[in-house]
Amino acid sequence: MALLPGRVVLVSGGTQGVGAAVARVAVREGAAVVVTGRRPGPGEALAAELTAGGGDAAFVRADVADVAQARASVAATVQRHGRVDHLVNAAGLTSRGTLLDTTPELFDAHVAVNLRAPFFLMQEVVRHLVSRGAPGSVVNVISSSEHGGQPYLAPYVAAKAGLAGLTRNAAHAHRRDRIRVNGLDIGWTATEGEDATQREFHGAGDGWAQAAGRELPMGRLADPAEVAEMVVFLLSDRSGVVTGSVLDWDQNVLGALD
Repeated sequence: MALLPGRVVLVSGGTQGVGAAVARVAVREGAAVVVTGRRPGPGEALAAELTAGGGDAAFVRADVADVAQARASVAATVQRHGRVDHLVNAAGLTSRGTLLDTTPELFDAHVAVNLRAPFFLMQEVVRHLVSRGAPGSVVNVISSSEHGGQPYLAPYVAAKAGLAGLTRNAAHAHRRDRIRVNGLDIGWTATEGEDATQREFHGAGDGWAQAAGRELPMGRLADPAEVAEMVVFLLSDRSGVVTGSVLDWDQNVLGALD
């Protein structure tokens, strides 16, 4: 049986990486999907790919750092399908900064994408679900770094830790509305965005992911498709009543030391 038969899923940051992988799995599992992103090229290409395969997919151009655009993406989804049932917050900013060199502008950029955008997207989707008296679910793609992270991730960690707290707060607030909110603290994952980040900030060249993977317990970085399977499971009724969970989805064990 399909996990999301006839459901409508909005995926922010859904044009590449984990978001695009979620869109592919959600369509495979019977959902109609709307993906958002800043670049029409990749977004329209993904929607065309999924539609050509028999799915129902559309792209909405939106920079979620702009609250008005984030809200408009929810309205566009409802206009297209008459409703929205599930939200995945997959958009993320990973530019580097330490406690000592982060500027107010960089800090604000991280908060805008990694915390404020999920807040107001959830606000719009939850308002819609409550107005319908309908159940629904949200999955926030967070990061294992929200537990502390590397020194060069200071503004990223601050925003992602806030998102973990927000996930629990929203879940508690709307559990009696039958709206489930969960999060995934994902580990190091081989996405297009991570490749660009490694090259821009760490001077990485071709083959960096394979070299880095050899140092990890499982011998490789995580695959976005693996993350997507868990995200779609948490969206679906198959995950039962679980809400307010922020799951560590990583090959390193939090708190364990050699």
